[in-house]
Amino acid sequence: MEIERINENTVKFYISYGDIEERGFDREEIWYNRERSEELFWEMMDEVHQEEEFMVEGPLWIQVQALEKGLEVLVTKAQLSKDGQKFELPLPESKLKDLPVDERIEDLLDQHFHGKSSSTYDEVEEVLEFVVEFDDFENVIQLSKHPAVTHLPSNLYAFEGRYFLYVEFPEDEYEEDEIDNFLSILLEFGIETNVTIHRIEEYGKLILSDNALEALTEYF
Repeated sequence: MEIERINENTVKFYISYGDIEERGFDREEIWYNRERSEELFWEMMDEVHQEEEFMVEGPLWIQVQALEKGLEVLVTKAQLSKDGQKFELPLPESKLKDLPVDERIEDLLDQHFHGKSSSTYDEVEEVLEFVVEFDDFENVIQLSKHPAVTHLPSNLYAFEGRYFLYVEFPEDEYEEDEIDNFLSILLEFGIETNVTIHRIEEYGKLILSDNALEALTEYF
């Protein structure tokens, strides 16, 4: 997948149909199956966040262009006007005209991600998600013995002969420097992975849920 950061609020990415199929999605179902199209979208957004640190905050305005060999997607974070009622798009009109909308995919995504026609805004709790990959289960056990991270909300998965720890950091509970400290500890024992949590959840096996690290301390 090719990613281009347009500005602070906008990112554009291209994904080929071959890449879509390699991720386990059928080319036809992304047009007509809402659940699968949403799953693909969030899998792509996970990669965008990892590579460009593009945080999803509030409503999104999405344009999708179906090309001969893939999809080109433009995602813009809608901004509230001063009265808190009207959504404004920080993307120049000239840029918007460059990407015609494919209404079929836009319809599939509209209900959950499209903000331009909304009149109200529901505050959503922001959660930073992080996935750590381990090639040896022993490394996971050693991490669980570190008291600073044992309490973190986490799920442990097995996938393709490796282990993956999914960790959540609610931003209303942790300061940025605290999250940085937690991540530095996690990465002492594992590595950041490009495999998305959506792919792991679908094709991997859940070993421990909720507080996985805390549970490991009881077994080992």
